[in-house]
Amino acid sequence: MSERKSITPTHRYRNNDKLIGVGNTFWNMSEEHGVAGIVGDLSDGVFRMADGHEFVNFTVCSYLDLDTHPKVIDGAVAALRRFGVLDHCIPRTRVQTSVLLELEESLGELFDAMVISAISTAAASTGLLPLIASGHLGNGTRPLMVFDKNAHVSMANAKPNCADETEVVTCRHHDLDYLEDMCRTYERVCYVVDGSDSLGGYAPVEELAVLQDKYNMMVFYDDSHSLSAYGERGIGYVRSHCPVRDDRTITVATLSKGFGAGGTAILLDGFPKETRRIVERFAGPLGYSQKMNAAAVGAALASAEIHRTEELTRLQGRLRANIALFDSLLATEQSGSTYPIRVVPMSDETVVEAAQRVFAAGFYTSPVFFPIVARGTAGLRVMLRAGQTEEQITRLCSVLVEAGARPADARPEPVTR
Repeated sequence: MSERKSITPTHRYRNNDKLIGVGNTFWNMSEEHGVAGIVGDLSDGVFRMADGHEFVNFTVCSYLDLDTHPKVIDGAVAALRRFGVLDHCIPRTRVQTSVLLELEESLGELFDAMVISAISTAAASTGLLPLIASGHLGNGTRPLMVFDKNAHVSMANAKPNCADETEVVTCRHHDLDYLEDMCRTYERVCYVVDGSDSLGGYAPVEELAVLQDKYNMMVFYDDSHSLSAYGERGIGYVRSHCPVRDDRTITVATLSKGFGAGGTAILLDGFPKETRRIVERFAGPLGYSQKMNAAAVGAALASAEIHRTEELTRLQGRLRANIALFDSLLATEQSGSTYPIRVVPMSDETVVEAAQRVFAAGFYTSPVFFPIVARGTAGLRVMLRAGQTEEQITRLCSVLVEAGARPADARPEPVTR
């Protein structure tokens, strides 16, 4: 019997050996120390576990607490009864109820854009990015696809599919000089980046707009972490600051974080109406029989109505006050930013133990480590929300200092954006 041939991986766009080999060690440590795989019931903002332990979760992306808003919950239930189906499981290109069309019309008015819904931002990015790579979303030119090194995995996972259509490269985080060099070299460039990072901070939207105007560069943003929490009527950081509102800018943003519902909104400006059909028919998961169900749509419709009222402004104000309170007590690289996420620096050796200590004191902060962050930059991720009390934030910061965090008087230079 002849010797069987083995496979040598190319590792052009991912490396699971490295990803799992290093990352799984930290995940196993987290589970062993009781700070991952936690199960509990939520009541009045407090999680209760079967063993009786209670804790306040400081790692929740619902920055305005709309996911527990009575109107949002009632909206989900009402939609089920109104439309009489949870999920009519067939591609919308063939048969659909009016439920998605009603939501997209409401969101289109709210965000002043053509809106196409998707079940998740991962599905949206998986479907849209290869269409950009082939020139079918854009001006017909296949662009050089430049992925930011820190682009969320939901976007980075599309690299191989994009590479079947065009050239794909990865650049350093927010490397404007590199981008301009590529714009001078290639006929068209598309930059793929988070508008708001899951570990804190915003993209240099205004600087990128300069490159867009100068070189006709496209930018694909995932602005999930700033939707609702930032901007008038919760339009997010990108749409609050980007002057390029045409087919050179595409934004996706989840409706399951600050928006408090479920699903994702794809925001398109300046594209012809037939773009909707191209996306619905050929954008991978967006053409499958997987879409927002009636409950998620009902919740999103209710949340959209809240976004049109002064209540949203009050919730944003409470969120900003809680962010300022945290920054007055604890030092992080994100101090001074309007962004609701803070990463409290810890070492690789101490981060899990620190998370365990904080958890025992009645708070959950998630330990982040490679491959979530670069090696040697581990920390505890804290997410501030409008509904957290001053007492909870003050007590958490005290516990974090005891676990090795720096107090505010040791703060590094603040973020100015």
